[in-house]
Amino acid sequence: MKRTNYSSGTRWEEVVGYSRAVKVGNVVEVTGTVAVDDSGNLVGAGDAYAQTKFILEKIAAVLQRAGSNMSQVVRTRLFVTDISCWEEYGRAHGEVFREIKPCTTMVEVSKLISPEYLIEIEATAIIL
Repeated sequence: MKRTNYSSGTRWEEVVGYSRAVKVGNVVEVTGTVAVDDSGNLVGAGDAYAQTKFILEKIAAVLQRAGSNMSQVVRTRLFVTDISCWEEYGRAHGEVFREIKPCTTMVEVSKLISPEYLIEIEATAIIL
């Protein structure tokens, strides 16, 4: 099976040794994604809903590059720093996935790599 790595070009990919997404056969795995734009700037400071929306847009963009889309997502994993904001994260997630209904996990973690990140999302898509 062919493997294709998709890079975002951030310096962290080289430092840590990872790809924005990896496609093997008809499966696309999207790495943990935070609300940072292409210039490295935080999007949605202090806003759980805004960060979630932005992250989902980033995931959609890399899926498109890999020949997939959000309708082919079968699993998402949401790592959040404050589970009491679950409705804000969930509202943004639901706006994208309400009809698709992938398997989803939301867990609270003690912290992410930077304190301003409120959420990090991973996704798995299967191209049909």
